[in-house]
Amino acid sequence: MSDAPLLSRLDLNLLISLDALLTERSVTRAAERLHLSQPALSASLSRLRTHFNDPILARRGNSYELTPFAVRLTDHTATALEAARRVFEAQAAWDPEQSTREFSIYGSDYAFATLGREVSRLASLRAPGVRLRFQMHNPLIVEEAATRLRQADALLIPHGFLNDLPYTDLWHDRWVGIRSSDDPRVTAPVTMEDLAERPWVLTWHAREAFTSAQRQVQQLGIEQRIEVVVESFLALGHFVEGTDRFGIVHESLASSLEGSAKVARFELPFEATPVLNAMWWHPIHERDPEHAWLRELFVEAAATLGARAAA
Repeated sequence: MSDAPLLSRLDLNLLISLDALLTERSVTRAAERLHLSQPALSASLSRLRTHFNDPILARRGNSYELTPFAVRLTDHTATALEAARRVFEAQAAWDPEQSTREFSIYGSDYAFATLGREVSRLASLRAPGVRLRFQMHNPLIVEEAATRLRQADALLIPHGFLNDLPYTDLWHDRWVGIRSSDDPRVTAPVTMEDLAERPWVLTWHAREAFTSAQRQVQQLGIEQRIEVVVESFLALGHFVEGTDRFGIVHESLASSLEGSAKVARFELPFEATPVLNAMWWHPIHERDPEHAWLRELFVEAAATLGARAAA
C-alpha cells in the first residue's frame, strides 16, 4: 500500500522515454524513434534525472554513455515495458481469428527452417492477424534464458542446455553426416578412422555452445581437425561442398541442404544420441490463454514433423 501514492504521481509514459533513451543512448535518436521533438524528450530526460537523482546519460567526448546506474536499469526497464504491453494487450475472451498479437520466439535457424515454418503455416490459417517474430538465439541468450524469457514468449532448444523452466517436448530428430557429393574418397561406409582423418565444418564450437553429436565424437576419443566454424546449420552445406570436409546435421534438415548445395548425407559410424527438441518459456506465461494457444500450435506442428519423419 505504501507504494500506491508514489505510483499514482508517476507519469508511466516516462517508462517509454526511458526505454528509448537507454536503447539509443542519444536524445536525438530516441526522439526520432518515438516520433517526438527533441525538446519534448529532453524534458522527459530532465524529469527522469530528477526522479532517479542520476544523469542517466553522461557526455564522453562527442557522444553520450549510460551511467552505471542506467546500465542497471536497462533490463528492468525492458521487462517492465513488456509487462505493461502484455497487460493492456490482454483480452478477457481471446479470439485467435481476431487477434493482432505478436509472439516472439528465440531459436536456431534449424528450428525455424523446420518447426517454425510449419508453425507459421498453421498460424496463417487460424490466426491471420497474429505475427510471429523468430529471433536467433546465442550463447548469452541461452545462459540468461530465465531473464530473457520474461520478455520473449519461447525458446526452442533441445534438452541439455536449460533447467528449472517450464517446457513441452516437441519432436525427436537424429544426426547424419554430410560430405561433398563429388568427393571421390567416399566409396564405402564412413568409418571412425575417416572421422579422425577428415577436416570438419562445425556449427558452434565453444564450451557453452555445441551440438550433442559433436560432443559425442569428442567423447569417443576423436580430436576433430576443424577448418571452419559457422554459427548456422543452413549454411553448413556451402562450406562442405567442393571440399573433403565432413559435417554433422539433423536429419530433418539434410534434404534442405542437399537441395541448396552439392552435398550428400551419410550414416555416422556410431550410434548418435537423438535430439529431443523442446519449447521453453517463463512461468509468468503459464496461465496466459494466448500463450497456451501458441504452445498447442507448436505441439501440433511438431507432431506433423514427427509423422513426416516416420513416413
